[in-house]
Amino acid sequence: MSRGSWAAAVETLEKVLPGVEARTLAGEIFAVGEAVDADSQLRRALADPSRDAGPKRALAERLFTSRVSPETLTVILTVVSGRWSHDRDMVDAFERLGINAVLAAAEKDGVLDQVENELFRFERLVADDHELGTAIGRREVEPALRAKLVVDLLAGKALPDTVWLAQRPVLHARGRKYSAAIWRQLKIAAWRRQQITAIVTSAVELDQAQRDRLAAALSSDYGRSVFITTQVDPSVLGGLKVQIGDDVIDGTVARRLEDVRRTIGAG
Repeated sequence: MSRGSWAAAVETLEKVLPGVEARTLAGEIFAVGEAVDADSQLRRALADPSRDAGPKRALAERLFTSRVSPETLTVILTVVSGRWSHDRDMVDAFERLGINAVLAAAEKDGVLDQVENELFRFERLVADDHELGTAIGRREVEPALRAKLVVDLLAGKALPDTVWLAQRPVLHARGRKYSAAIWRQLKIAAWRRQQITAIVTSAVELDQAQRDRLAAALSSDYGRSVFITTQVDPSVLGGLKVQIGDDVIDGTVARRLEDVRRTIGAG
């Protein structure tokens, strides 16, 4: 993906967000991305790097002016004006911008942390349950039916923004595995808060005070704000396992017992 074109698209999105209903904007961006992706001729025409931006903008205006808000059209015109390495990169930009807009709405409502946590927990549920993962990823089944499965599983357990985002990889997979698509959403959420995400595994659920203390300690160590995402695994017995990117700090009782066993075995 062209970094310059992507940066311009994000800048435009951030400029229009304060004056619009972000979820409506997201829905329109998603719809445009899907329409462009479904029409290979249109997709190539809008992304063709050999064409000047003017004709591509004119084509997009003719197709979408009556179908989307002026703010959404501004974002669309910025995207099609970019120079993309591949036409699929342009479609990917629409998807990422839509995700950004949904997360911006959650951020404005003060629930971005909750959405991020719910997405993470659902991704873990799907990843840990082979039958569920297979059902959600079964391409021969209509996407609408698989999306309904996601909705049913999250009904009453997650915010609407979480449910909306959790369906996206099913309704518009674009060749990505479900878990990979959700992790991309989580990375976008982390980017919105300009901080690192730490995955913390404990034997029992951490309370808010414990989460806050851990976040403060990790932020001090890494020199950046750290967002804590927790998961409970009784098999660790006690202590904490913290993963930040490729860094893993394993202070669990299970790990210490394993170290003791190895020491005894070596002796």
